[in-house]
Amino acid sequence: MEITDEKLLRIALITALIGIIGLILFTPSIEVKKVDIKDITRSMIDEKVSIQGVITDIAQSSSKTNYFLTISDGKAKITLIIFEKQVSEITSRNLDIEDFENNKVEVVGTITEYKNDLELILSSGDSLRIIN
Repeated sequence: MEITDEKLLRIALITALIGIIGLILFTPSIEVKKVDIKDITRSMIDEKVSIQGVITDIAQSSSKTNYFLTISDGKAKITLIIFEKQVSEITSRNLDIEDFENNKVEVVGTITEYKNDLELILSSGDSLRIIN
């Protein structure tokens, strides 16, 4: 059997279509891992996770563009970093960062390490929400 350019093109197109259909079908089922704050370890750096806890403290960077929120679940705490872009997204929802203080929240973010401390970087403005 001779493989011509036309046959090779058809095989490539069919393979690409199967891959795209697979991505479309499986993407909605990919879920962010929910973890307790106490279970976050250095081996999870660069992982996207979901946590729940109460915002116990809010601080601004010296440039006043970024925020540092302390989230506690009663057993452990972690700092949530919110960069300027996410602050804009939050304020576009008619919310102020201060509105989250002393409220239970659900957060989706990426675990990072800064000066030997584990932190969570907010994924997007929609990734921080108050829950009851």
